[in-house]
Amino acid sequence: MDTKREMTSVDLAALSGELADYTGAKLDKAYLYTDDDLVRLKLRDFDRGRVEFVIELGDVMRAHVAAPEHVPDAPGRPPDFAMMLRNRLSGADLVRVEQFEFDRILELEFDREDGSTTLVAELFGDGNVVVLDEHGDVVDCLETVRLKSRTVAPGAPYEFPSARFNPLTVDYDQFVARIESSDADLVRTLATQLNFGGLYGEELCTRADIDYNVPVEDLSDEQFERLYEIIDDLATRLREGDLDPRVYYEGEGDDRKRVDATPIPLAEYEDLYSESFESFNAALDDYFFNFQREDEVEGGETQRPDFEAEINKYEHIIRQQQEAIEDFEAEAEAEREKAELLYARYDLIDDVISTVQAARADDVGWDEIESTFAEGAERGIAAAESVVGVDGSEGTVTLEVDGTRVTVDASMGVEKNADRLYTEAKRIEDKKEGALAAIEDTREDLAEVKDRRDDWEADDGASTDDDDTDDEPTDWLAEPSIPVRSTEQWYEQFRWFHTSDGYLVIGGRDADDNEELVKKYIERGDKFFHAQAHGGPVTVLKATGPSEPAKEVEFPQSSLDQAAQFAVSYSSVWKDGKYAGDVYMVDPDQVSKTPESGEYLEKGGFAVRGDRTYFEDTEVGVAVGITCEDETRVIGGPPAAIAPQAATSITVEPGQYAQNDIAKRLYREFNARFTDETFVRKIASPDRIQEFLPPGGSRMVED
Repeated sequence: MDTKREMTSVDLAALSGELADYTGAKLDKAYLYTDDDLVRLKLRDFDRGRVEFVIELGDVMRAHVAAPEHVPDAPGRPPDFAMMLRNRLSGADLVRVEQFEFDRILELEFDREDGSTTLVAELFGDGNVVVLDEHGDVVDCLETVRLKSRTVAPGAPYEFPSARFNPLTVDYDQFVARIESSDADLVRTLATQLNFGGLYGEELCTRADIDYNVPVEDLSDEQFERLYEIIDDLATRLREGDLDPRVYYEGEGDDRKRVDATPIPLAEYEDLYSESFESFNAALDDYFFNFQREDEVEGGETQRPDFEAEINKYEHIIRQQQEAIEDFEAEAEAEREKAELLYARYDLIDDVISTVQAARADDVGWDEIESTFAEGAERGIAAAESVVGVDGSEGTVTLEVDGTRVTVDASMGVEKNADRLYTEAKRIEDKKEGALAAIEDTREDLAEVKDRRDDWEADDGASTDDDDTDDEPTDWLAEPSIPVRSTEQWYEQFRWFHTSDGYLVIGGRDADDNEELVKKYIERGDKFFHAQAHGGPVTVLKATGPSEPAKEVEFPQSSLDQAAQFAVSYSSVWKDGKYAGDVYMVDPDQVSKTPESGEYLEKGGFAVRGDRTYFEDTEVGVAVGITCEDETRVIGGPPAAIAPQAATSITVEPGQYAQNDIAKRLYREFNARFTDETFVRKIASPDRIQEFLPPGGSRMVED
């Protein structure tokens, strides 16, 4: 079965109740991960402490509280949307969380002394996050929407989609009327007309012991009552928070794979293994955090994506859209035929309408009019025989003419009634045009999946063909146009590089950074480096990322040597014009911000206790490079680490040029190396290059 990738209206109804318990929490920071279409709100709750709320859009549609270890690292420099959220929401209290009607829309309202702000998470279609001011106007949104039915754009009043029928709040008569208005079978009616979606449509049928495919006109009063009781019970459980959240698995033993998370146990899943959770938030977090990871197999290789499931999904949608188009065509044609029938039997229709209008002018009641037509039919009057119904509340008469039933407004003549039917046919045809546009979009989605499948199979075939050699590496220096692509990383606030073995090394730029690194970023398993000379950066060789559990790592000697070279190169050794210096290494538990008795630690200082491992006469050495794949960015650090990662790099050594001057020289040299004349200017300005240069003077090393 397909794995869950988006939340249902029932999910949102259950979730909004749980999220209401978080009102009063204060927002610390907001983040936007542009590559993942992920908005993260970091809050502080008096009882719970740190609270992470995530909204993900795109291939996965979700919104829930996540465990802190399940959120990604902070992306670094925030984009404009995230900065806007911080400016409006930092320190604001969460005061309201609600689902809009029975739609896949969640509203989060925040209050601050200077006003209120509402975040609207639209978890349907392509997804959107919209920020509203206290007047309901759009401050900003991830996606601008301009449709005939609604507009979502900065500066405009926010328009919710047309409210969907809410089956959780209607009375019995409304419930029955809604179902009886459908011409589909029961499960499709529950899924579409009552907005439960396919899964819960089937679930309700199963619980009521009614066949999925029974036509709605065949439902008995007893079945209607049973269905209503089941839905009313579901509504009560959702409203009162009487949940029993589950994560469901498919498969057996080690092959089990998560396929869904639900707020209550489902009869549809009774044959599947399930795991219970204390809250629906926790179940959603477990599910969405793990289900993508379960696609990975041992060795770090990724299983072939289930292209067939995606293709089947889009083909199913296209079939449904085609059926809808055919229905629209039939409905429009039926309305036109009725209009033409009015003209074809003009005299008969006019006789009926004139009779009603004359009676109403004499204040004859509708019941009496209906009786008059019945008496006329008994006497064989053709016009009266055609009348099959009179509705005084609507002022209409229904006739059966030449085997076709048509309802006319008795206050209008034949021509206006025919025009009304032609207008209705045109309205239905407009819906058909919208469905045609939608089916073209779906066909494009289907074609994209098929292209991805073909690319995957082509790449897979190439990788397993012993006769084929790897493609020639791209000569980025010769490329006429290089696409710019990069993501901000949490460690970019410090000096940093990745060793040739892939380990991250971070170092302080000043005393504040050194202070922060010792207090927050050094963990068990890491290694601490510092030049023996005074005035050097705290340097940390990271064993794990900040969101991963700490662990011991056997670092390769090459990574240790490169971290030591980094520590000495950005110390006063370089600034003094020297070419080598000593560096020591210790474990994190040997580093402390607590001085010995009678001593004082200045800002950025630290105390080191116990044995040290020394790297004597470590040569200074820094290279600055530009990467072009997978990301385009400036990197800098020990030459042995930088050169293999960069499309091109330049090594520097202590010399006569000040930081800003050597940065400009490197910029001009890089610019001359690339055929794409605009590329270096976009990603490697002199200021950006200068961030990777050691303090003091430098000069380029000739190749």
